[in-house]
Amino acid sequence: MRICVYAASSDRTDPAYREAARCLGELLADAHCTIVYGGGSAGSMGAVADGALSRGGEVLGVLPKFMADREWGHPGLTRLELVEDMRERKHRLLTDSDAVIALPGGCGTLEELFEAITLKQLGLYPNPIVLLNTLDYWAPWQAFMQRVINAGFMQPEHGEIWRLLETPEDVMQAIR
Repeated sequence: MRICVYAASSDRTDPAYREAARCLGELLADAHCTIVYGGGSAGSMGAVADGALSRGGEVLGVLPKFMADREWGHPGLTRLELVEDMRERKHRLLTDSDAVIALPGGCGTLEELFEAITLKQLGLYPNPIVLLNTLDYWAPWQAFMQRVINAGFMQPEHGEIWRLLETPEDVMQAIR
């Protein structure tokens, strides 16, 4: 399986986020899943890659050239693919993925997640979308999305497009 992981690059977060990301990377590698992610070496992004690599997993990073110029890429990946811009990166991350896992993150993670949800809502992405709810991070987002549904901006059944799960082990069960 090829699993798209959206994750943050910040090291300024609670270490629990990076620990959960590393554990997820280890579990994905143990399950012989290929991880495709944003290619960074810091934060949860780096932790998920490091976890998978520590178990001999295959990790593909997709990094815009301007980020490579700033040396933000992870040096130990199985493969690092350089692309022109963020738009191409998002497309490459999602293309051919068998599932999306969103870890807690900022604007970049949210943008990627919303695109995946939109494509699934439109019937263009049929695979699971799972949010790892470390430290209850996604609870306010889930409440907001319920408000979007309650206000009529999304159909009630669209609330089933994604799943919030509490542990990396729960995530693994959901994508199999």
